This record gives sequence, structure tokens and C-alpha cells, in this order.
Amino acid sequence: MKTNFTEIQKFNQWWLWLILIAVCCIPMYAILQQIILDNGPYGNKPMSNSGLIATATLLIGLMVLFYIFKLETKIDQHTIHFKFIPFVNRTVSWKDVKHAQVVDYGFVGGWGIRLWTKYGTVYNVKGSKGLAIELHSGKRFLIGTQKEKELILFVENVASKNFQN
Repeated sequence: MKTNFTEIQKFNQWWLWLILIAVCCIPMYAILQQIILDNGPYGNKPMSNSGLIATATLLIGLMVLFYIFKLETKIDQHTIHFKFIPFVNRTVSWKDVKHAQVVDYGFVGGWGIRLWTKYGTVYNVKGSKGLAIELHSGKRFLIGTQKEKELILFVENVASKNFQN
């Protein structure tokens, strides 16, 4: 039996990247027409040159952020450690866990970090499966997974020995 569980998830859905690239192309095309080729104001309600550049920069920054986003999960017999890069880096001892179970959490309003769900804070990148954790303090959170069966086996066979009820 494995003594740890590790998983790294990224936003690698093809359709998401298609949308991000398409949205970024719109201000880039406007910059090409309006600034580089100097064809005059672009569109029916054109933006200023600085507005176009700011919009393009913001959208490219958003695309870079999606590229950087990563959910790393490392669980062993003693701790649950996860990072939602670049925002969250958290380690929880199994001694602090009241209950942990792999669940199908359904749709929680999208992917990323979702606050105030029935599972507490949800950290997910895709899919609808995750490890729902309730701490003795009453706090709850959920870590998304694409390795549902492996995580179920790990929680049942190794981590559940550490629960203190």
C-alpha cells in the first residue's frame, strides 16, 4: 500500500484555452489596426490607444495567471498539504481532522477557489470529485481531485487510522 498520495492539477482544458486566446485576440487585432497600421479608430465605439493597450495587458495577464494556477496535493500518514498556486499553501495534521471523505461535490459555481459552499472552501481545477475535510474546529474545506479511486483507497486504508473522534 502506498504511504502517500500526490497530485498536480492545472487548468489544461482545451476549450478554456481556446476562449482565453480568442478573447485576447480581439484587443490585439484592434491594436494592430488602430496603432500599428494606423488605420484610424477601430470599431463603432473605439477605445483610446492607452485603453486598448491596458485591456490587452490585462487580458494577457489573466491568461498568464491561468497558466500559473496549479493545485498541488500531497497527503501522507501525518499531514494533508495542498497549494493552490499562487494563493494558498496549507498543511493540516490528520490529528486535527474529524472527518475526511472523497465526494462528488457537483457544480459549485465554477473552478478555482469557491467560498461559502456546503463543503466550506472548495479548491478545484476541474471535475466534480474531491476530498471533503472537516476539522475538529468545525472548519471545512474540499480539495479537488482527478484521481478519485486512488484517493479513496488512500483515505480508507492509511489516513483514516489517524482520525481522532
